[in-house]
Amino acid sequence: MDIEVARSVIAAILADAARAAPDEACGLLLGAPVIVQAVPTRNVHQTPRSHFEIDPAALIAAHKAERGGGSVLAGYWHSHPSGPPDPSATDRASASGDGRVWAIAGAGRVTFWRDHPGGFESLSYSLVDG
Repeated sequence: MDIEVARSVIAAILADAARAAPDEACGLLLGAPVIVQAVPTRNVHQTPRSHFEIDPAALIAAHKAERGGGSVLAGYWHSHPSGPPDPSATDRASASGDGRVWAIAGAGRVTFWRDHPGGFESLSYSLVDG
């Protein structure tokens, strides 16, 4: 499966991940059919060096904005400051299976995944201007 992602999304995720290190950074992916924005959110997990939890207020605001005609909440992103950009055991255990996209930054790159009820599916992506 292939998705389209604005180049600026990759740059924003990598910049926010670098800024947050050694903690995990996290945020929201907006836009459909093209993911056009990576919005950073506060990581409210009590152990942010090894886990992430998107600020619930930011998540609720994104859902309300979408219902009001705003950008589609395509998914979520987070970083692995000292690991590869693949879903970790913790990611797999905490995933909801909601079908949304997850972007994971690690080792200087970003990968994309679809969160299915049965687990994560790797997504290929093409970059578009933006």
